[in-house]
Amino acid sequence: MTLELVQVNLKARNDSTLGRFWAQALGWSLSSEGPGVTNLEPAGFDWPDPSAVCVDLVRVPDPETVRYRVHLELATTSDAHRAELVGRLEELGATHADVGGAGTPWTVMADPEGNMFSVLEPRELYRDTGPIAAVVVDCADPREAARFWGGAIDWTVHGLTDDRALLRSAKGVGPYLEFRRTSDDDVVWNRIHLDVMPDPVEDQAREVARLEGLGATRADVGQGDVSWVVMADPAGHQFCVLGRG
Repeated sequence: MTLELVQVNLKARNDSTLGRFWAQALGWSLSSEGPGVTNLEPAGFDWPDPSAVCVDLVRVPDPETVRYRVHLELATTSDAHRAELVGRLEELGATHADVGGAGTPWTVMADPEGNMFSVLEPRELYRDTGPIAAVVVDCADPREAARFWGGAIDWTVHGLTDDRALLRSAKGVGPYLEFRRTSDDDVVWNRIHLDVMPDPVEDQAREVARLEGLGATRADVGQGDVSWVVMADPAGHQFCVLGRG
C-alpha cells in the first residue's frame, strides 16, 4: 500500500485572499506553485509528510455550491486558547455559523468565502495533531467508509462505530480523518475534497487500479488532460490521485 492523504483541496473565488486567511488561522506558510493556486503548509515542512495534511486553494471563476461533505476541525489546547483563536478568526474575517448546534462546547464558523469549519474545545485525543485536529467527511455509513479508506491509504483505523470512523496515519502523527454519519439535511455546503498521492509517484496507474478494485470509480468533472486522476469512493465522495506535475 503506497497511498498517503497529503492535502485537502479547497476551491476559492480568490485563492490568494482566502489563502492569507487560512495561513494566519493555522499559523502556516503561504506559497504558490502557479497563477490561481495557493499552497499552505507548516514552516520548514518537507512535502509530503504525514505530520501534516496540507491545504491547496485553487481559484475557479464561480465556485459551485455543492455538498462535497468535507470540513476542517481546528484543535485547541485550553479554554483560553480556544477563546483567543475564535477572537483572532473573527478579526481575520470569519463569522459564526448557525447550524443548530447551540450549547455545544465547540464553535462552528465560516471563513470569508462561506466554507464551514469548527473550532473544538480542548480534547486529549487531538493534543499532538497540530492546528488541524481532524478532516471530517460526512457520510451515510462510517463502517463502509472505514473499509474503503482503511484499505486505500496507509492510515490506521482508531475507532469504529455505526456513527463514526476515525483514522490516522500509521506513523501516529498529524490530524485524524473522521467519517461521521449524517443525513443529507445535516450536511453543510462547502467546496473541499481530498487529495492522495502514491509513493513513489510513478505508481499512480497501479494505485488507481487498486482503488478501482476496492470499489472506487473514475469521475469526469471536466478536468481535461491533467496529471491527476479524479475518482469517487463507493459513497460518491470525489477525491484526486496525484501524479507527477
